[in-house]
Amino acid sequence: MTTTPQQTRSWTDIDRLAEAHLDASVALSPLLATYLGVPGADDRVDDLSVEGLRARRDLCADTLEQLDRLEPQDDTDKVTAAALRERLGLEVQSLDLVLDGRAPVELSVISAPALDLRDVFDLMAKDTEEHWRTVAARLDNVPRALEQYASALTWSTERGQVAPRRQVVKVAEQCRDQAADGTSTYDALLEEAAGQSEEVRGLLAAAATSAKAAFGALATFLDELAPQAPESDACGRELYALRSRSFLGAAIDLEETYRWGQEELARITRMMAETAEQIRPGASVEEAVQILDDDPAYQLEGTEALRGWMQVKADEAVAALAGSHFDVPEPVRRIECMIAPSQTGGIYYTPPSEDFSRPGRMWWSVPKGVTRFSTWRELTTVYHEGVPGHHLQIGQTAYRSDLLNRWRRLASMTSGHAEGWALYSEWLMADLGYMDDPGDRLGLLDGQSLRAARVVLDIGVHCGFEAPEEVDGGEWTYDKAWEFLNNHVHMDEGFVRFELDRYLGWPGQAPSYKVGERLWLELRDEVRRREGESFDLKAFHRRALDIGGVGLDTLRAAVLGEL
Repeated sequence: MTTTPQQTRSWTDIDRLAEAHLDASVALSPLLATYLGVPGADDRVDDLSVEGLRARRDLCADTLEQLDRLEPQDDTDKVTAAALRERLGLEVQSLDLVLDGRAPVELSVISAPALDLRDVFDLMAKDTEEHWRTVAARLDNVPRALEQYASALTWSTERGQVAPRRQVVKVAEQCRDQAADGTSTYDALLEEAAGQSEEVRGLLAAAATSAKAAFGALATFLDELAPQAPESDACGRELYALRSRSFLGAAIDLEETYRWGQEELARITRMMAETAEQIRPGASVEEAVQILDDDPAYQLEGTEALRGWMQVKADEAVAALAGSHFDVPEPVRRIECMIAPSQTGGIYYTPPSEDFSRPGRMWWSVPKGVTRFSTWRELTTVYHEGVPGHHLQIGQTAYRSDLLNRWRRLASMTSGHAEGWALYSEWLMADLGYMDDPGDRLGLLDGQSLRAARVVLDIGVHCGFEAPEEVDGGEWTYDKAWEFLNNHVHMDEGFVRFELDRYLGWPGQAPSYKVGERLWLELRDEVRRREGESFDLKAFHRRALDIGGVGLDTLRAAVLGEL
């Protein structure tokens, strides 16, 4: 049953082109279809070969060529056309670099296509035997996809393009984890299927065995590739500028942003010291963190306690904010908090399906062996992933079927828009009084410190800017990056090590959180300046979110009426 509003706007040729592009995109990428909640392809996986990359590139180029022959019919069309040109144009540029042998096939600890073949199974329906047969069918296709991916890496290597050695070695380790008994997420999948029939369990077990073996083979392949990989982690300024634009949907001044990141980090560091003083007079930030970690009032034991706490806090935020500060459509008032079957670490959000039969979900992938959790660190995460963060932002966009075509609702999102809004939401909850507890506020600031530190680290390392004086200036090195990150983050070493590897292997993505927040704040301030006393914050939020998850330059132009 559809729970989105009835279409009130007549679809145009540009709407139809955008929707045709979405249909073709999910046909090329069944994994994307599952992520977006588009049914019909859950038994298949993507073509990870060079031919698959070329098909994606040609689809984007063809859509852009058709778009050039169409004229916008209204303001919504103008936004769609601008968003298509910006998103698809950058994808063509990025894929051309790979296909022309000027950049390597994607390989990093956070974004290797092989890792999607691990995570997608968390999202699949598993309520019926037929669902589980679909899971088994997709799992059976994993070995072929990994072979295709290895062939693409070989093709790229033959053209002198290999990802940095650190990423090759680390992804090999991740693949070995997937191949091993006890650490593979496919073993967790088999545990989920414990109540299914013997026949279905047999299908799953056979497919899982083949998939694990394929990951083992890919690990061996990467071991052999590593000696050919470059030692340098930096991608270089020219490529970084493209990556930054791709994640933000906006062009920024990299030197100015590097300076701003250092200033913002210093501001947050001062606020953390002030908050530590509130927790205990005279306490340093490190001492305040220890006090909070030792306080039973902030502790949870066990993953079910964690999930239950997340759900309560998420539901409380929806109840408190709906109507008063935000327009929250009825289907978006439902959010599910989940413990991911995989145990890889990280917290993330997955969107609702088109008809909201699958709700938006906040996931916590708890590392194996971790059973104790500190709520003072994580309340801000609930607001980031839930309401008013990703769940409101993405859910409201998905709901607007009366106004936006399916591509605009489901597939035009950028990291800068999404993560920038989520950080904006964290500060907004503090402004509304939901983070007044000094412990919760320190958790907010600790997360913000991480986000500001990685603006500096990410841009500095990849663009070759001089390192800050606190790490003795000069050229950035891995050791300087590690020291810098540790100076500003109070989190487990394993988490921080992974974060650093992520920044080094996924240039431009990590700063999109904090830079995106900056651009959201600048847009709000500009609207307030223009509207003066008539400015209404709730109306601004509704207007901006109704545009959907376009790039931030497109968002700004749309909100300010400059398209």
